[in-house]
Amino acid sequence: MASNLFSFFPQSEGYLPKWQLFISVVALFNTVQNFATLKFTRRVYSKKPQEVTPLQARTFAVWTLLSSVVRFYAAYHIHEKSVYDITLISYLIAFGHIVSELFIFGTGGTQFPSLSPLIVSSTSLAWMITQYDFYVKA
Repeated sequence: MASNLFSFFPQSEGYLPKWQLFISVVALFNTVQNFATLKFTRRVYSKKPQEVTPLQARTFAVWTLLSSVVRFYAAYHIHEKSVYDITLISYLIAFGHIVSELFIFGTGGTQFPSLSPLIVSSTSLAWMITQYDFYVKA
């Protein structure tokens, strides 16, 4: 049974495709959470949780769903340059967003829930940049 489950995992070499799948699934759960409650989103924007509104949470949910789809597609098409590039750009946008919330708008805190998007986006960016030539062969 476990071998059947593993057959659904990305078959490309390395851990980056599996990471993309994992992050995609996490983002899917985050999407549902953003539609269902403000509780966890307010923890990400912990310095100004009152600024998290139902509209903002739903907008964030849609962005997160789009990111989930892009990253899911990348998990299975990691060698396609356009897919790799758009996935890398999605992490760059996420990184820019969370950094601006931390340092420009002052809504993000310095505790774990606030820093988790920063950790995921920066780790993914660094990983994708350093492994570009391995996965995208000209």
